[in-house]
Amino acid sequence: DMADFREAFAKAKHIAIITGAGVSAESGVPTFRGAGGFWRKWQAQELATPEAFARNPSRVWEFYHYRREVMLSKHPNPAHVAIAECERRLSKQGRSVVVITQNIDELHRKAGTKHLLEIHGSLFKTRCTNCGNVAANYKSPICPALARRGAPDPETEDAMIPVEDLPQCEEDGCNGLLRPHVVWFGETLDPDILTEVEKELEICDLCLVVGTSSVVYPAAMFAPQVSARGVPVAEFNMEATPATNRFRFHFPGPCGTTLPPALARHQTEIIS
Repeated sequence: DMADFREAFAKAKHIAIITGAGVSAESGVPTFRGAGGFWRKWQAQELATPEAFARNPSRVWEFYHYRREVMLSKHPNPAHVAIAECERRLSKQGRSVVVITQNIDELHRKAGTKHLLEIHGSLFKTRCTNCGNVAANYKSPICPALARRGAPDPETEDAMIPVEDLPQCEEDGCNGLLRPHVVWFGETLDPDILTEVEKELEICDLCLVVGTSSVVYPAAMFAPQVSARGVPVAEFNMEATPATNRFRFHFPGPCGTTLPPALARHQTEIIS
């Protein structure tokens, strides 16, 4: 399998890499999915919704503040590094690598990936609910009222922070309430990013699916779409997924172990 994959990899000019929570889990990032995936008494899908934010912006901000603070202590793992290194190397050969990620943790960016499409947004961007301005934000804490808040322990009481003390827009005279610039359950993906994704999927001649369960839509359709037009797709995942039998290659195991040898320099590569 690996020898065949390496042959396809050596020939590919446009590689699309679709990544999900599995690649970040190996950096110790909590996924809030499945059994035990709770923050206090809630699972992510109970907090990551526009309705939850409208009802209790303080609680939702505590949850995201906790996630931001956790992420500031995490580092890219060998899978992130292998992807970034592959992009850097292949770009010198006139070949392209694009990373289409469902992750909001920016670990690909930290690892050095340049051509990155974050389809679910980022923990480190905010959007104003009043003027719509989107801004990068790496402050720790994001606002004074959230300092030392957000503990995940089920016994922790809600902080009940007044709206005016939650993160506020800094655009001239706005002061609107900020929200995390992430796509919540029940929201649609940014159409501009989706258009870019479609373009990349149309030109790719090799597709990798890394650490994703292939059940979250529309991302779950990306690789099967590519496979349907005869392009080789390789899945790197801990276990088989509902889409595995549609793909040409499947490499089980931790991505940090399986991906680096798959993306290492091929002996036929011309290094300029």
